[in-house]
Amino acid sequence: MIDFLAVFITFFAVIDPIGTVPVFIAVTAKYDQKTKSRVALLATIVSACVLLFFVVIGEIILKALSIPLSAFQISGGIVLFLFALNMIFGDSKPEEEIKLLEKSHKETAIFPLAVPSIASPGAMLAAVLLTKNAVFDIFEQIQTALVMLSVLVLVYVLMLLSGSIARLIGSSGASIISRVMGLIISSIAITNILTGFSEYYKHMQL
Repeated sequence: MIDFLAVFITFFAVIDPIGTVPVFIAVTAKYDQKTKSRVALLATIVSACVLLFFVVIGEIILKALSIPLSAFQISGGIVLFLFALNMIFGDSKPEEEIKLLEKSHKETAIFPLAVPSIASPGAMLAAVLLTKNAVFDIFEQIQTALVMLSVLVLVYVLMLLSGSIARLIGSSGASIISRVMGLIISSIAITNILTGFSEYYKHMQL
């Protein structure tokens, strides 16, 4: 039996449902409410599929390719850091690019919303570590997967409520929150990178 509270807190921290709201507001600013709902649903489904993929065969693939978890954590941290920089320094897009984004809301749902915002490198890593075959049996892995999916449901609900949140904070508030979250996400990314390097060199010394 897993520690449900500890697993929930872990996934809540790495998926960050609250932090997803300003990201969702930023990337769907030019969409109507119906399209926003579609983006939220698609992003949640894609995130669930990605994280379940890592729960089921993530560890197997990494071992088959001889990729240590520390290396995966480092590379994931770099990707997350680049995304965070875009949140901090991103400029307004020209009208033609905005129109292109309006025509490709499915792409927006997949990137950057589903990956790497919701199904972040940290979430992927947590999915692998909390379902390690050598530590957890099948029943415990299923329990972990269900807890993870419950956090994703919370993310979906908050994205649906983002319209009310956006009206409350306004576009300027959303911009400020997006940049502040970018700083926080960049800090998390650097932590992942440093932890990855630490674990890698610790493994090399054994």
